[in-house]
Amino acid sequence: MRILLVLFLAHVIIFHVANAMLHPIDFLALQAIHKSLSDLPGSKFLASWDFTSDPCNFAGVYCVNDRVITLNLGDPRAGSPGLTGRLDPAIGKLSDLAEFTVVPGRIIGVLPESLSQLRNLRFLGVSRNFISGRIPAGLGKLRRLQTLDLSYNQLTGNIPWAIGTLPVLSNFILSHNRLTGSVPPFVSQRLTRFDLKHNLLSGSLLPNSLPSSLEYLSLSWNMLTGSVYHLLARLNRLNYLDLSLNRFTGFIPGELFKFPITNLQLQRNQFTGRIYPVGPVTIPIVDLSFNRFYGEISPLFSSVQILYMNNNRFTGQVPGIIVDRLLSANIHVLYLQHNFLTGIAINPAAEIPVRSSLCLQYNCMVLPVQTPCPLKAGKQKSRPTAQCVQWKG
Repeated sequence: MRILLVLFLAHVIIFHVANAMLHPIDFLALQAIHKSLSDLPGSKFLASWDFTSDPCNFAGVYCVNDRVITLNLGDPRAGSPGLTGRLDPAIGKLSDLAEFTVVPGRIIGVLPESLSQLRNLRFLGVSRNFISGRIPAGLGKLRRLQTLDLSYNQLTGNIPWAIGTLPVLSNFILSHNRLTGSVPPFVSQRLTRFDLKHNLLSGSLLPNSLPSSLEYLSLSWNMLTGSVYHLLARLNRLNYLDLSLNRFTGFIPGELFKFPITNLQLQRNQFTGRIYPVGPVTIPIVDLSFNRFYGEISPLFSSVQILYMNNNRFTGQVPGIIVDRLLSANIHVLYLQHNFLTGIAINPAAEIPVRSSLCLQYNCMVLPVQTPCPLKAGKQKSRPTAQCVQWKG
């Protein structure tokens, strides 16, 4: 057996020298990777890998000198079938690899621990497959890593804290997995995208656990708890924020509403307190529904196009400027149902624009206009008088 292996290696080396092609170690690694994968029906990606020719000319393989620096497994065209099989640990032998991606497919098994040997890796993207098991803690050794995308898989266990120490990480995407435990702190001041939605994460976030460089933050559909007041106050570069469907508590900083956010999703938590924006709110979409906010609705929300404030404890009158913006079709959705509001200054004969929606039911007022509400708002038009007397905001 040993003689056969020696003869094979000698053949590879002679083949390499004679054709001035790929380094023997990389050549053998690609062969092992090829053997562990197959094309899904309709794909001809791996069928094109003919090892009697130069692997640097294979689809998805890019070399510099005699080493593989980019390996993109599968046809990247939208809708193209991907691959099936497993990721062979031999990938760790590609020591110069800077980019490794796998297109959506049906690859199963775990992420090889050997990925931690790729010290030059800058981009790691293995999303929309069926990868299971834990995230290798050794990924924290990849000090040049800039993008880590393992979304839409079946990963379990904790997020290794060592990953949070990566110094130049800019995109961290682990959404749609089955991860548990807490969110570790991240130190990279280049981190702009942070996406952990649709997992099973729990615990609270420390005020300094995420850098102020963040522009996109999504933690929705988890079981996270505690206050995020001081954390959010620091993230003044955010343009997208989704904390919905968690168990966050406490107040929301008024400064948040002046950040360059285009979509603000805070619904279905346990946030409380009064909402005091520090200036006109120019965020197009704001969802504060299903929380415990109270007090009067600020007229500074009049510039919002889609505004959900339903299922809270807001009191008082609906500001006139918000009504005016609704009637002029500048507000497209205004959901205020299930609060303790006592009135709205609107002419009963006023016509709500066709493209706008208003829902006021189950408040402490006689509805001045009949408008269609979502079915989940229920059939009751107003709150029982006893509730309205007892609740004072």
